[in-house]
Amino acid sequence: MYNEQNQEQVVEQTLESTENDSDEKVSVMDTPTAIENNSTKIKDYLNPKLFDEIKTVNKNDLDENKLVTDVDDELKAKYASTFADISEHSLINGRVIGMNERDVLIDIGFKSEGIIDRSEFSENDLPAVGEQVEVYLEFIEDASGNTILSKEKADFLLRWKELKDAFENETIITGRIVRRIKGGLIVDLGVVQAFLPGSQVDVRPIQDFDIYLEKEIDIRIVKFNESRKNIVVSHKIILEDSLQEQREALFKELEVGSILEGRVKNITDFGVFVDLGGIDGLLHITDLSWGRVNHPSELLSMNDPITVKVIEYDEERKRVSLGLKQLAPHPWEEVEIKFPIGNVVKGKVVSLTNYGCFIELEPGVEGLIHVSEISWTKHIKNPSEVYNMGDEVDAKVLSIDADEKKISLGVKQLTPDPWDEIEEKFMVGTVHKSIVRNLAQFGAFSELEDGIDGLIHVSDLSWTKVIKHPKEVLEKGQEIEVKILEISRENRRISLGYKQVQDDPWSEIENYYEAGKEVSGPILRVLDKGIIIQLDMDVEGIIPFGKMSKKDRRALAGQYEVGANLSGIVMKVTPEDKKVVLFKEELAGATNRTSANDEVKQYLSNQKTSDGDKLELPQELLEIASQAEKDGKVSEEPEQESEKE
Repeated sequence: MYNEQNQEQVVEQTLESTENDSDEKVSVMDTPTAIENNSTKIKDYLNPKLFDEIKTVNKNDLDENKLVTDVDDELKAKYASTFADISEHSLINGRVIGMNERDVLIDIGFKSEGIIDRSEFSENDLPAVGEQVEVYLEFIEDASGNTILSKEKADFLLRWKELKDAFENETIITGRIVRRIKGGLIVDLGVVQAFLPGSQVDVRPIQDFDIYLEKEIDIRIVKFNESRKNIVVSHKIILEDSLQEQREALFKELEVGSILEGRVKNITDFGVFVDLGGIDGLLHITDLSWGRVNHPSELLSMNDPITVKVIEYDEERKRVSLGLKQLAPHPWEEVEIKFPIGNVVKGKVVSLTNYGCFIELEPGVEGLIHVSEISWTKHIKNPSEVYNMGDEVDAKVLSIDADEKKISLGVKQLTPDPWDEIEEKFMVGTVHKSIVRNLAQFGAFSELEDGIDGLIHVSDLSWTKVIKHPKEVLEKGQEIEVKILEISRENRRISLGYKQVQDDPWSEIENYYEAGKEVSGPILRVLDKGIIIQLDMDVEGIIPFGKMSKKDRRALAGQYEVGANLSGIVMKVTPEDKKVVLFKEELAGATNRTSANDEVKQYLSNQKTSDGDKLELPQELLEIASQAEKDGKVSEEPEQESEKE
C-alpha cells in the first residue's frame, strides 16, 4: 500500500508526464469533461481513495460564486502558523538548521535561511542543530540576497530590556568592575556596560579606586538613557538606604555633650567630616585644638579613628557639630600658675604682624612680644627683621590678663639696658667718633656704638652755611666726630653737634667783614628780594633790593646770572642768620638811591674815630638794609620748600 509520501511522489510524476504529453495536457481552462478524463488517468496510478474528497466544479459555478468550501478551524490555525511576521531590526525566534566554519544557518520561517557569523558565538556557547535561539534581524536581504542575523545584538537588546525593568523597579543588581576611567569606574552588567561615578562608589570619599577592580559589586541604576544607550549606576545609594534607619535611631539618642566614636571621612580646609556610623558630623578647624591649626591635616588623616564631643546638632537639618578640643581642659584656667610674671619662658613663633610677634607657649596659650620690646637700642620697624615663623624664642613674662587671654612678653629684658649707663659713658660736651647711619630732612642719625644713635640737627651741621638737607654735608657710612650736646635718658635721645667740634668762627668773620668794606664773589642765587653771593671764610653775602615795584625787581634781577661775579659794600654782619648784609648802588632803588648813597659815602669818610672805634650806621640806611634783609629771607623760603618737595 502507498503511504501519503508515496502518493505525493506519484502525483508529481504523473503531472510531469501529463505536461510532456502534448495530446493530453490539462489546463485550468479545460472543460470539466477533460479534467475528469485526466483525473481518471491519475487515479489509475494512485490509491483510489486519494481523490475521494475531490470536488469537481465547472466554470459557471466559479463565475456565479456558487463554490463554497468549509475549512476546519484547526486546519486554519496550522496553516497560519507556517507564516512568520518578519521585519528588520527586531528580535525573532529561529531554529539552527546547519553551520559551517564561518556561518551558522538559522531557520526563521522565511523564504530563505538567515546567516549569523560564527564568531558571535563562543566555542562553549555554540548551539546545536535543531536548537531554538533568539536572534536579531539586521537585514532581510543584503546585496548578495542573504538574510543577515546577529546573536550579539539580540543578547544586548534582551539584557537592555532586563536592565530597563531593573531601573523602573529600582531593583538591586550585581556588576563587575572592569576598568578605571576619568571620574569613575566601568561596570560590566553582562553584554551591557555602565558608568559608576567616583562619588557614587561609597558614602565616604575613595582615595584608591584600584582596590575595586575585578570585584563584584551591588548597584542600582540611577540614570537610564534609552536614546544614547547610556546607563549610570550607584553603589552609594544602596549604602545610604541601609544607613537611613541607623541615622534616625542615632539622632534620637543624640545629646549635646555626648561623647561618640567615629572615623575621619573627609578633610577640608575648614574642618574634618567624621562618620559617626550613619551620620556625618563636622569637626570645625577651630574646634580641633586649643592651639593654632593651619590645616586639619596637621592633626588628622583619612580613616583615623577619633573620639569627639557633640557640641551642637540640628535634627531637622541633620547637622551635627563636633568638638575635639572640648575633651581637654581649657589651657587658660591655670595660666598664671604655669607662667608667672617675671619668669623666662620658651615658645614658638606662630604669627608675625606689623606690631609684634605671637609666641605659642603651649597649645591654646600665646603671648605677644611687642615690636618695642625686642631691642633696647635698635629701632625695629617689623618683627620679621628679627624672627621667622617657627623660630624658638626665649622671652620674659611682663604681664598677664587672664580675662582677656593676653600675655605680654619681652626679649630685650633678658639683657641689661645700655641706657642705664648712657650718661656716664657719653657725657655732655665730650667728642666721640661715630658713623652716619641715616639721613633725614631734619638731620642725620649717627651711631655712637651698636644700638646707640644720636641726632645731628641740620642747624648743627655748619657754622656759616644754611643747610637745607644733611646730604649737602654728610654721606651714609661716613665716619665723623661729633660732640654730645644733650642726653635724655627718659626719652632715650641724644643730641649731637657736628659744627660744634670746631670753634665758632663768627667773631673772626665780624672782624674781617667790617662795615664799609667792599667785597665781591660769585652769585649763588638770584631772588625776588635780593642776590646771594659767596664770600670768603665760607660765608654768604646778601645784597637786598631797595624799595621798588615787583615788576622793577624782576627786571633788575633778570640782568644777573648765577656764577657771575658781583661786588658790594659791607653794611653789617648777622651771625644768627649766617649772612653778611651788603649794599650796592645799582640795587638800592631809584627813589632813595641818592640819599642812601650820600649817607654811605659820608659814613665811609668818617667811619673811624681817632681812637679806632667803629661808628654807627645812619638810622635810615639801617632801616633800608633791615627791610631788604627781611625781604631776602622771605624770598628764600619758597625755594627751600620746593627743595623739600
